[in-house]
Amino acid sequence: MTEARTTPLNERIRSDIAHNARVWNYWLSGKDNYPVDRAVGDQVTGMYPSIGEVARADRAFLGRAVRFLAGDARIGQFLDIGTGLPTADNTHEVAQHTAPDSRIVYVDNDPIVLAHARALLTSSPEGATEYIDADAHHPEQILRAVEPTLDLKKPVAVMMLGILNFILDTDEARRIVRTLMDAMPSGSYLALTHPTLELGGEGNEAAMRFWNENATPPIIARSRAEFTTFLEGLELVEPGIVSCARWRAAPGAVQVAQFGAVARKP
Repeated sequence: MTEARTTPLNERIRSDIAHNARVWNYWLSGKDNYPVDRAVGDQVTGMYPSIGEVARADRAFLGRAVRFLAGDARIGQFLDIGTGLPTADNTHEVAQHTAPDSRIVYVDNDPIVLAHARALLTSSPEGATEYIDADAHHPEQILRAVEPTLDLKKPVAVMMLGILNFILDTDEARRIVRTLMDAMPSGSYLALTHPTLELGGEGNEAAMRFWNENATPPIIARSRAEFTTFLEGLELVEPGIVSCARWRAAPGAVQVAQFGAVARKP
């Protein structure tokens, strides 16, 4: 497990302010959260009742995307940035169930995620998992740390689910994606999800404003046009950019206000 920070872990964990990873865990019915996380989570749910559906749909998208990548696309390496707290069907579990020799590197900078990282470091005997304590704002640092677990001369699936919405400057978010994907060889993939005020998400605007006043890190929604720019130069996998709940899902899946897409680097 790679950690770049020197501040003691217990001094980095704050229980006096709601944090995204823990609130998300609460919405997914997890137990790794504090009263302040539950209070903010309940308030957001009261303002935007479908937020729990968004959280569950995003998690289900991860499973479908990883199964596609490890299966049909034959990708054996995964770089999961913005990991969040461990829950059921983590990236390595899904990938190694499909392809036992899959190699996974998780990246997050939330200290409570680091505290639970051992749950992310279990691996099939044939494969490998690693955890990097790093900030998505610094993709160069991430790229330096992924080897030798990942071989960047071979295709990699870069997973960025619900993480670019915490990069408030869109130009900076695009730079991060470009830096990561420029370092990947042809045949690599990018999987993205991102909240939006489109797809029926107009009612989320007030809830996001409340979040930014009462929790951390601050969040931003983006339009389909803005989301599309993160995928420039890549080849979209069918069905393209859709609600993450409907990406290769069973017919009749309920739409949520969260874009989802998977794209291949030619």
